[in-house]
Formats: sequence, C-alpha cells, structure tokens
Amino acid sequence: MTPRGPSAKVSAVGRFLTGLPGALASRVLGSRNRLPRWVNRSIDYVADHPESLPGRLAALSLGRISDADIPPPTTVPDTPVRVYIGPTNYAAQGHAWARALDAASPRVGARNMAVEVPGGFAFDADTEVPVAVYHRSRRWQTDELDAVGRFTHVLFEAGRPLFGRLLGRSIEREVAELASRGISTAFMCHGTDVRLPSSHIRRTPWSPYSDPDLYVDRLERLARRYADQLDRFDRPIFVSTPDLLADVPRATWCPVVVDAARWSRPRRTVRGRIPVVAHVPSNGAVKGTTLVRPAMERLAADGIIEYREIHGVPSRAMPDVWAEADIVLDQFRLGSYGVAACEAMAAGSVVVGHVLEETRAVVARDTGTELPVVEATPDTVEGVVRALAEDPSRREVLTTAGREFVAHAHDGRLSSRVLLDHWIEAT
Repeated sequence: MTPRGPSAKVSAVGRFLTGLPGALASRVLGSRNRLPRWVNRSIDYVADHPESLPGRLAALSLGRISDADIPPPTTVPDTPVRVYIGPTNYAAQGHAWARALDAASPRVGARNMAVEVPGGFAFDADTEVPVAVYHRSRRWQTDELDAVGRFTHVLFEAGRPLFGRLLGRSIEREVAELASRGISTAFMCHGTDVRLPSSHIRRTPWSPYSDPDLYVDRLERLARRYADQLDRFDRPIFVSTPDLLADVPRATWCPVVVDAARWSRPRRTVRGRIPVVAHVPSNGAVKGTTLVRPAMERLAADGIIEYREIHGVPSRAMPDVWAEADIVLDQFRLGSYGVAACEAMAAGSVVVGHVLEETRAVVARDTGTELPVVEATPDTVEGVVRALAEDPSRREVLTTAGREFVAHAHDGRLSSRVLLDHWIEAT
C-alpha cells in the first residue's frame, strides 16, 4: 500500500459513507469534535439516510458517470461452491481470502469486489467499482446483484452494503434478498465497524479513543448498531484481527493473509552497522507515531540506531524498504497487530509493538505458536529498542521466528480452513 496520512484515510472513509467530496470530507470529518452539535447531527443524518433528499444530493456530489466508468459484473466461478467477498477489501484482504479459498479446494471458487475510493488505498481486486458507480449506477447495481445471485456464499466486509443504493444501502435488505435466492451469508469484521471505544479505553491506557479530537460518540453508536444487526442475523461472524474477539465474543478469528514470497528479500549483514529502525506513520493517530518518535530520536542522537519514518513509498517498493530495516515499529495504541506487522516479519524485520496479553493468548491458542512481536508501550519502547539494537543475536532469533510465524499463520491456509470449517462446509 501507499502510506498516506490520516486526512487521506478520513477523506476516503467519508466519501464511502456519505458521498462528500474528498477535500470537504477531509476538512469536516477530520475535526468532528470541534463542530457544533447541529452540524454533526446533519452529517450523521446524511450517512444514515442515503435515500433522503440530503443523502441523494450528497451522492450527486461524487460527479458524473458514463458508460465507460461502469465495470462488467463480477465473473462467476465454474465450481460447485462459489464465494463472493466485498465490498471493502481493506489491505487487499478480500482479494487474499478469495485466493486462499481458491487454493484450498478444487470445489471452491472465490471472487472479491471492492469499491474504489479516490484518495484511499489501491489494492488488487477481482472487481473494482468506482465509488460514484457504486452509489448511483442502477445498471451496475442490478447487473452485480444478478451475478452475485449465482454464487452460493457471500461474505460481507465491515458491515457495508454490496449494491450501493439499490436496496436503500441496507445490509438487512441485502441479506434478505440473498437468502431468498438460497445464498448463505456471513460477516467479516475489520475494526471500527465493531470495536467499541468505551470498552477499548478500559483495555489499554494508550487507546486512540481517548483523544479529544476523535468523534467517539459516532463510532460508539455505529459499533453498537452493527453488533445489534449481527445478533439479529444470527449468521457466522469472523474478525480479521484477534483483538476484535473482545468486542464480538461469538466470532471466529480469520487471520489476515500475506504473500511471504513477495516480501522476502536478501538482507544486508554488515558487521558493526548501526541497526535501522523504521516506522510507517500511515495513520499516526492510531499507530502512536508522536508517542514513540521522541524516544527514537534520542536513540538516533546517541548513535544507537538509525531512525527512518517512511512516507510516500508505493506498495511495490515496500519489500525493499523493509529489507533494509532491522527493526520495524508497528502500532502502539490498538493493542493488536495486522497486515503491516506480518509484511515486516515476512521481510525479516524484527517487529516491535503493543499487543495486549489477551490478544497474544488468542494467537497462541488458535495457531499453536507464540506471537513474535516484541512487546513495547510508548513508555518502554526506548529501552526495548535499545536492548534489541545492542543484541544482534537476539534479533537473528526473532527474525527467524517472525518469518516462520507468518508462513505458519498468515499464508492463507489457516484462513481458508477457518472459513470452510465455520461457514462454507458447515452449511
């Protein structure tokens, strides 16, 4: 992925949810707590009522669409079991899970669909639909529904509807429509869609939900609403990161998938070289960039490490970047780990981050292997990194453990087995 700042991510999410133009979404949605209450209520109303007049006007702001903008409907696999995944494809995981299912059994064929959001991240997808087409093209919506009607299983990502405004942007109506066609549905939770800020703040003092600028009330309401929907659906639920089991206890962890071969590179072994410590502040407010940067700058000033913050590097170049990093600082506020940490471990970097003990316990239980992310908080990261910098033998052990862990838990085999055992074959 191309690392971007928090404003780009806010803009992308805002456009997906409300149809606001990118620049306006970035300015408005990035500072919700500083807005008058009536403004926040108005923005929330547009997001929650897409068929209202303000909601329709917001959709028009996405711009004109032409026939050339409309992609063909998703192709249907010629297999007995046909799995459709969409529409968010965060960090290309919808695409990765689809490929893992393809590889798991000749009886299973899978496809993923992703909404292309300008200003967001670009990832591989079987079908990519522009956000304006997703919201406004009745032709694409009906053609896609017809195609999906020929699948046997559908996995909803992050509580987002699959067919734009065709069924009022209502996942309840979409689930009912698919059920009427005999299609089995399930749900994949990714993060803020189900993570309750009020609970997360109690689990770790570093929670980003304690930030005064974050519009926590809205996140809390949305997470509770989606949790209620999941209870009503009574369908299989999966989470992409193990920490989310604290918010959705009846879910099953489906690990993220990383192509280890893509990230593996020969590493430099120069005796006496100062270790390189790298960090990608793609969303600094969540990763805790400002909390760890001063400690790294002190270590760099003392000649203990070379500290690099990675900005604006395209996805294709990131394997080479990680190949030069002895230590990678992941995230320090959510208490978990995800795709970025797995990519760094696959590249042979030692990953340091804050992972809650209960999350580590889930990983050990479900994989039979201890998570090799070195524990550190913003309070302890300076000492942890100093110790690693001064102990190349320990770094070698951790490098091997990280690569083996990713090959064991995140190469797609465990993920496809989870989806098959807890949903596809179970139904």
